[in-house]
Amino acid sequence: MARITSDPLVIGRVVGDVVDNFTPTVEMSVTYNLSKQVYNGHELFPSSVTAKPKVDVRGGDMRSFFTLIMTDPDVPGPSDPYLREHLHWIVTDIPGTTDSSFGKEVVSYETPRPNIGIHRFVFLLYKQRGRQTVTCPSSRRSFNTRNFAQENQLGSPVAAVFFNCQRETAARRR
Repeated sequence: MARITSDPLVIGRVVGDVVDNFTPTVEMSVTYNLSKQVYNGHELFPSSVTAKPKVDVRGGDMRSFFTLIMTDPDVPGPSDPYLREHLHWIVTDIPGTTDSSFGKEVVSYETPRPNIGIHRFVFLLYKQRGRQTVTCPSSRRSFNTRNFAQENQLGSPVAAVFFNCQRETAARRR
């Protein structure tokens, strides 16, 4: 008998399209504009995600370091994402029990600007082997989270969350 899952990362195809199945072991919260918390599968407007979010890491200790990745697996559009993935942000060396502002931003935050369809914007948190052990990717285009994690010996993610976002029309901005 097939196992039915209610995991939003599986239902939203983050597990499968971006990463393999994993068990979260660290709590992570992502908040835009001090009040808009990211919940799996909820929609945020492009106008509300222009500034980089605060990402709290509640796990490990000050001797543990984490890498945060933000990626869009639906480029150029979700019906034919032949350019997947597009990298939006990487922060490394985030000490446990702190937030992303304590880490090293190696790829600057790029505002989501989906043109076609509803895009998923995925935040993934990985535990590093040690400090300064992650190398910067060569490009934002055609980024591959699985390959990046493997090349940097990050293993499986320890936390993940995603939101949906689509182009705002003038009527939707009102």
